[in-house]
Amino acid sequence: MARFDLSQVPHGIHWGSAVADVIITAHPDALEYTCAAGISPSGVVHFGNFRDISTSYEVYRALTEKGKKARLLFSWDNFDRLRKVPAGVPESFAEHIGKPLSKIPDPFGCHASYAQHFEAPFEEAMRQLSMPIEYRNQTEAYESGAYDAAITHALQNREVIADILLSFMTEKGKSEKGIEPSEFRATYYPIALYSRFTGKDTTKIQSYDGASTVTYYCIDTGKTDTVDLSKERIAKLAWKVDWPMRWKHESVVFEPGGHDHASPGGSYDVASTIAPRIFKYPAPTFVEYKFVGLQGLGAKMSGSKGNAVSPLELLEIYEPELLTWLYLRRSPDHAFQLAFDTEIYRQYDEYDALHTGNPIPFRQAVGFGQIVQWQPTKLADLLAGMDLNYDVLSVSRRLSLARNWLTKYNPDERVELCASVQSAYATTLSEEQKARILKLRESLRDAGSESIRDLEVLVYDIPKRSGIDEAILKKEQRAFFKDVYRLLIGQDTGPRLGTFLWAVDRQRVKELLNI
Repeated sequence: MARFDLSQVPHGIHWGSAVADVIITAHPDALEYTCAAGISPSGVVHFGNFRDISTSYEVYRALTEKGKKARLLFSWDNFDRLRKVPAGVPESFAEHIGKPLSKIPDPFGCHASYAQHFEAPFEEAMRQLSMPIEYRNQTEAYESGAYDAAITHALQNREVIADILLSFMTEKGKSEKGIEPSEFRATYYPIALYSRFTGKDTTKIQSYDGASTVTYYCIDTGKTDTVDLSKERIAKLAWKVDWPMRWKHESVVFEPGGHDHASPGGSYDVASTIAPRIFKYPAPTFVEYKFVGLQGLGAKMSGSKGNAVSPLELLEIYEPELLTWLYLRRSPDHAFQLAFDTEIYRQYDEYDALHTGNPIPFRQAVGFGQIVQWQPTKLADLLAGMDLNYDVLSVSRRLSLARNWLTKYNPDERVELCASVQSAYATTLSEEQKARILKLRESLRDAGSESIRDLEVLVYDIPKRSGIDEAILKKEQRAFFKDVYRLLIGQDTGPRLGTFLWAVDRQRVKELLNI
């Protein structure tokens, strides 16, 4: 086996470079180094799955930096069966359980198949992240005949494969599943067959001629069928056989996996035993990656639970470079969280501190953005008036990201003008308080005719009166600001008042202050 323990990476050496060195040592004469990843598009391909390809990407990048020719391969395992209907997909699609994902219609009618519906947004996200991925469509690979020889070879060695599988089973596990070794060995076939009658894999192989012909029983229809698999490509290798077969077919030297594949006796252990014994190919270097968590959404991502967040959705709030940095800065054996709450401010700040330029802090993009109601020209004027010379590109990029973060994930943090006059609150005001509001309303001229400074002076001056104590004045100014905020945004506090009055719709403000 070729597991690599990431905890052994020397201090000061990036994990990707350390893994690349191990690979080069294991394959010193390779003309090209293939780093692989893949997923079954059975539902939303979420940001936990993204750690698979991002881990391979970093090793690919390290290899190229060391002067090696490398490629980044991503397999769409769309010849896999639909196991269950995930949340968000109509329950009626239960009728397709057992069919290949690529042979099921798109539940939403916008793509050629069920599989493509979930593949497309992931591929678009990878494009935005500038990842040089070579995609492999496994349905096309199987149906092209590319794996015919490997399927026949696996069938001819089915008893050896059965013994390998048995060697990884505990006595308790065999007992619980009712597995009797000699019977298992005699009846085991390393393939599933998609019935020519139903298109589903609810089939049972009855006999094999030792070459490429099998006879199977279709459980759903009760029919028997004999088929030459070199002509009718309805066979799919079992996962723990399919994986090592593809390692050899694609000359893979590195592929990571999550805990489900990395656990002792799990998929990687079995596949890395089958690879050299059946396919005469050494198992590729393997590292385990930990899962990625969510902060601010309150639930672990899961396509089946319907709360998965895709990389494309992440790019609605994260800059591509920042998102890549978050995945790659830590060793894959360390878990980390993505933030949908205000923790995202810290992540942007940390990233900005390590890179050149003068980008607008994300928290300011959120704060100033909603003050100016997401108007780019007004934001530019606001920043100029405050002598904040941020990188122009960062302002335009982060304004839309900040708006998405606020409106989609943190609507309670929004500052918006009220839809109508707050009459109920107005009735609680004294005559003096109402007079101050009226004075503010009458003092506001047409939008654009006042500077932020003019408005700041105005709102601080209105509560002033001759001989008032400074401490009392500050208290009355705060009370006045509270009244204005309650009438304008329905909250006790808000953005800096002069700046807010300069930025928002002046006519709306006057309407709301008309009490």
